[in-house]
Amino acid sequence: MRIAFINPQGNFDPKDSYWTTHPDFGGQLVYVKELAIALSRMGVNCDIITRRIDDPQWPEFSDEFDYYPGVENVRVVRIDFGPKGFLSKEALWPYLGDFKNGVLDFYRNDRTMPSFITTHYGDGGIVGAMIFKDTGIPFSFTAHSLGAQKLEKLLQSGRNRDELESEFKFSFRIAAERIAMKYSAVNFVSTSMERYQQYSHRLYKDYCNVGDDSKFAVVPPGVNTEIFNQNPTDLDKSIESRLEESCKRFLPSDRSKLPMIVVSSRLEEKKNHIGLVKAFAGDSTLKESSNLLLIVRGLEDPYEDYEGAPEPERSVLAEIIETIKKTAIEDKVVFMSIKSQRELAALYRIAAGLRSVFALTSLYEPFGLAPIEAMACGLPAVATSNGGPSESLSENGVEFGILVDPFDSADIARGLKRLIGVPSEISKGFSDRATERVHDKYTWDSTARGYLEVIKGAMKRTYPEPEIPDYIYSGEEVPFVE
Repeated sequence: MRIAFINPQGNFDPKDSYWTTHPDFGGQLVYVKELAIALSRMGVNCDIITRRIDDPQWPEFSDEFDYYPGVENVRVVRIDFGPKGFLSKEALWPYLGDFKNGVLDFYRNDRTMPSFITTHYGDGGIVGAMIFKDTGIPFSFTAHSLGAQKLEKLLQSGRNRDELESEFKFSFRIAAERIAMKYSAVNFVSTSMERYQQYSHRLYKDYCNVGDDSKFAVVPPGVNTEIFNQNPTDLDKSIESRLEESCKRFLPSDRSKLPMIVVSSRLEEKKNHIGLVKAFAGDSTLKESSNLLLIVRGLEDPYEDYEGAPEPERSVLAEIIETIKKTAIEDKVVFMSIKSQRELAALYRIAAGLRSVFALTSLYEPFGLAPIEAMACGLPAVATSNGGPSESLSENGVEFGILVDPFDSADIARGLKRLIGVPSEISKGFSDRATERVHDKYTWDSTARGYLEVIKGAMKRTYPEPEIPDYIYSGEEVPFVE
């Protein structure tokens, strides 16, 4: 069996270049790579199909093919489409018809065809629908996040509708999502909440029936347990030394061994770093018993360097730093630069040894893989109750982590204090349950098994031919989504 992963945005290479440091290189790429590798271990041939970038500033993505060392049955295939040079995901929409043609030309020249196609994000979804219309090869749709919710939240924050349309191309994105979810063989979701809350949005009402079990499969993503685990590596000593250096730079010596509240999510407004900083600053118990550890990428001293960071990191850091200074907690906050997943896993293990906690207080988190990665390293997690963590951190009355209301500073502080400064048997109990939870339910092998079972069933059914408007192919003005 051959499965194609359609993923026009971002890119893939053996070094995972730019992951977590660029808005087009987020968790979606981790998902696709790890799922493809896990499926390959089951004997499935996997093609990750994305865009070739002919740009001297992006040399990592210039070859037609790439491979992961030591991994059989997975190849990265890059297709030329659109103008030369790097394009943001918002700029790709007018050229997706060309991408579809390039994918089909590649397979014809390769004398192969995929048995099934998985598509990712709205741009991948619409390409999957195009290919299905031309070839009859069924496809699945994994949204990762949907445009309607993002649009709604930005409008609620006071942003102008026309400006948002210009910046994010919401009308094209939502039109693509509608077609993808309507004509897919199955919509893969990470949680039941994603199915019933996100896909039921009024903008998808006529395109998706969330009550139709045949159209949805809940298959959670997993953790790369070869990286995120409790087994120390040679890297741990180096990261421990760097953490000690960071503590010396930012903290008084008598605070360097206190537990840490570890925050490592991407610096975006929706991740609500500022809510966490304010919760910490406003609680005397937390300030006395712990430090706040904020992970940044490429900035050794954000107090001095943040103005050179790209947006949205600069704006988020500016607000964080202003709050830190305003509340006089400079001597309780540590910044540390982490460059890779392996470094991050080492830091989690070291933090766990200090009886620290991981914190993710996003306003909304579709799934929330980051807390599960920390949990796999023995670091207990406090996470937002809005979205996926409400299912991964709690089930049948059993707590595997602590859920908090991200809009309530007092509740964030309450959740942190349930794990910070508590008796060792309590923190160890959460740590043990957390790691057991990961191995029971959240590995990429279990994700791959779930995908393959659903795909095999989907390939036995027939589906209606998609109706795709001309503007999707032409890249002309898209009707304004209301």
